[in-house]
Amino acid sequence: MTDITFKMPWFQKPWQTIQNRLSEGRLPHALLVTGECGVGKRAWADAVSSLLLCAAPLNKEAGTPVACGQCRQCQLIAASSHPDVRVYAPEKSRMIKIEQIRQLSAFAVSSPQVASRKIAVIDRADQLNINSANALLKTLEEPVPDFVLILLQESGRPVLPTIRSRCQVMSIPVPSAEQAEQWLVSEVAKLEGGKQPSPELMSKSLMLAGNAPRLALEYATGEFPALRDEAFDKFRQFMKGQVAVAEAAKAFKALGLEDMLWLFEGWASDLARLCAGGTANDHEAEEMLFFLASKNPAWRAHELLDQVRETRAAGVYNVNPELEASRLLIAWRELMPTKRRAS
Repeated sequence: MTDITFKMPWFQKPWQTIQNRLSEGRLPHALLVTGECGVGKRAWADAVSSLLLCAAPLNKEAGTPVACGQCRQCQLIAASSHPDVRVYAPEKSRMIKIEQIRQLSAFAVSSPQVASRKIAVIDRADQLNINSANALLKTLEEPVPDFVLILLQESGRPVLPTIRSRCQVMSIPVPSAEQAEQWLVSEVAKLEGGKQPSPELMSKSLMLAGNAPRLALEYATGEFPALRDEAFDKFRQFMKGQVAVAEAAKAFKALGLEDMLWLFEGWASDLARLCAGGTANDHEAEEMLFFLASKNPAWRAHELLDQVRETRAAGVYNVNPELEASRLLIAWRELMPTKRRAS
């Protein structure tokens, strides 16, 4: 089986750390893997699961083991049907519930069915509610020898300090622009039957995703870029007083709550960078954001970020995306000089 760093070279450092720890017999019982949305944390966790369960890893004597890809363990993992691997992710409430953590705890103390150890992945550990997070602490405080827990955390989304302190923290970096583009072009070409994708679409998808490759792939093969352009157009018109907030909010509602918040958060982060003398990641919005940065102190950008986080936290209660879009749009409009606002 090919080392995953050949496919995703930005994984190289954390991957080598796992290889070394495994070879030295110092594998931690719990890993907290952090990284930006769409950087590939889940793919990394799947690769680690394959390595830890493989019955005949290659390069073992050299200290750089990789999964063979041929044994029964590897085949079960490739088919997403390995009984000794469990994945727990947010459900309809957008949170990981205590019932899921109770299931994880029972799985942790059970005997492996076909492998030498068991692995549980918590996809979006930052989405543990307070009850599920506290329930997880018992499993972390009483580690089981044949059980490894991998928690995935999106950058900027906190987990309880008591959980973080009981894990070994590893970071997945955002790849270089060249690495991200090469991977994205290759993956899109596979999906398109070998047809080379539009360079303009690749560039825009990477820009919108902040060079996070897997998120860029989702954008390049989906509707987000077109919906984002419509929302941005309405945003500019609203800021100039050319359309009402209700009309602009509808364009953002079409994105869905999470993508809407991702967009607002990205612009607020760009505004903060511009206020500090930096540059914007969203080049298409840079001119407008630069104007706002020239008229406002940096703390206004951080206020916007706080409001986005408040809306995201409230999202577990099934908030109305259109109303939340209106609220955030009005907050942005407050950044405009008074004489530029519509009455």
